[in-house]
Amino acid sequence: MERVRRLDWVVEAQSEGARVDTLLRSRLHLSGTVIRRIKWLEDGILVDGQRVNTRFVPKAGQTLSVRLSLPRRMSGVVPAEGELDIVYEDEDIIVINKTAGVSVHPGPGHYKDTLGNFLVDHYQRTGQPANFHPVHRLDRGTSGLLVSAKHAHAQERLKEQLHTPDFRRVYLAVCEGEPVPAAGLIDAPLGPVEGSLMAQQVREDGKQARTRYETVETADGRSLLRLELETGRTHQIRVHMAHIGHPLTGDFLYGTEDHSLIARTALHSHGLEFRHPLTGEKMSFSQPLPTDMVRLMRRGKPCVF
Repeated sequence: MERVRRLDWVVEAQSEGARVDTLLRSRLHLSGTVIRRIKWLEDGILVDGQRVNTRFVPKAGQTLSVRLSLPRRMSGVVPAEGELDIVYEDEDIIVINKTAGVSVHPGPGHYKDTLGNFLVDHYQRTGQPANFHPVHRLDRGTSGLLVSAKHAHAQERLKEQLHTPDFRRVYLAVCEGEPVPAAGLIDAPLGPVEGSLMAQQVREDGKQARTRYETVETADGRSLLRLELETGRTHQIRVHMAHIGHPLTGDFLYGTEDHSLIARTALHSHGLEFRHPLTGEKMSFSQPLPTDMVRLMRRGKPCVF
């Protein structure tokens, strides 16, 4: 039997007289794009179990039900078996502790070994009507927390929270040297490096980028930092730290790559907070500093994070 994710809402007295399309937008917060996709489905929009069009006017007490999962996956991401460290999962979202070295999105050279491939495989094996709907991204070398939506409505609702106080991303990083001052705000616009497909740089005509940092501890000429993004530009933490003279340890692009110290850029997505896209419940997750970064600061001793 097909598993379908639906959103049900009982029409309130004060909403009686409004058309379905109005209710879908104002009460259930569906976007025009989502409505256009589901209204053509046989069970896309129902009132008391019967199919209706978007012009229908339901009565108070009737149940308006919309389908959130589509009958087939439209992302084009192929399923591929891979390791997933699932921190949290429900019908609408999944929170992953990403392994360093795994790309998030399929792309040139990585069409079957990314987090997207692993998630689609997980959904397929567990019989879930879900698809890969990323909300934010982590660089391939970055470890830690990432949330992905299972359907377009959840994705859109979470993306609305990005760059607002409701969606917080806290990182831990190890940098070279000791920043002065030990805590502060880096406010420097970022834009692409001419002629590079990947590199970013601080430039006056770039997009606004703001990163807050504080030094947690120092050891052996390096510092463990706690950083919080106020914006979400490509490579933002890495470029900002290099800009103030303290590139992240192991950063091949903005610092110095040294596999004898660490095999990747020393950056970890430590904390993630957001409101659930359907219930509005505040959700909070954290993951401790991974072993390879602990060794940089503590020489293998336990770390408080």
